[in-house]
Amino acid sequence: MNTKQLDRRGFLGVAGTVAAMGAITAAGAGQAAAPSGTVKILGVACSSRRGMTTAKAVQAALDAAGQVSPVIRTELMDLGGLRFTGWSGNDQPEDDFSPLLAKFRDPDVGGLIIGSPCYFRSMSSVCKAFIERLAPLRSPKMLLAEKALGVVAVGGFRNGGQELVISQIQAAMLCFGMIAVGGHAPAFQGGTLLSANNSIDEDELGLKTAKMTGKHVAEAALRARA
Repeated sequence: MNTKQLDRRGFLGVAGTVAAMGAITAAGAGQAAAPSGTVKILGVACSSRRGMTTAKAVQAALDAAGQVSPVIRTELMDLGGLRFTGWSGNDQPEDDFSPLLAKFRDPDVGGLIIGSPCYFRSMSSVCKAFIERLAPLRSPKMLLAEKALGVVAVGGFRNGGQELVISQIQAAMLCFGMIAVGGHAPAFQGGTLLSANNSIDEDELGLKTAKMTGKHVAEAALRARA
């Protein structure tokens, strides 16, 4: 009886060692090419004006995020010019947004950076419709839960409602279980940018807040993945 127990223990010990070595080898090979080793940060520019200040602000945040680690991959989704509506119950409309939803289901997505212009001290209608169209990601499983969220807002004045817009977007994304990422001064809530003559290029302070937000989203996404 004792001999059988010892033989079985010895077998399990050898088998466990072989399995562990195989796992280590697979992990080492996976780091070089496997998609699961990538952490994606998606940036979404929710302005009807394609390629303008909101898109540039989000891109600045993504650029900073991409510099945090070689495993970070970023992608800008500019919603400007797309034709789509908000959520309408269980009926998912077929429009320009429909093919984009799959990008948010990617398991490699570790964080989102959402950008919106400030219209009447509120998020844009494009941003509201975008958030509503993410509704399928909440059921049957919260696919964005525990993932990092950063927000950047662009206004025509230094105090043009940017912080209000950031708060509105953060509150909405809490419904998806996301973790809002702010930062240190001057980006406690997120990126707050000033657009002067349709440009954010001269707003060094605002660009700094966008970059800091992107950096912190990437750092939070890496911590969550680890």
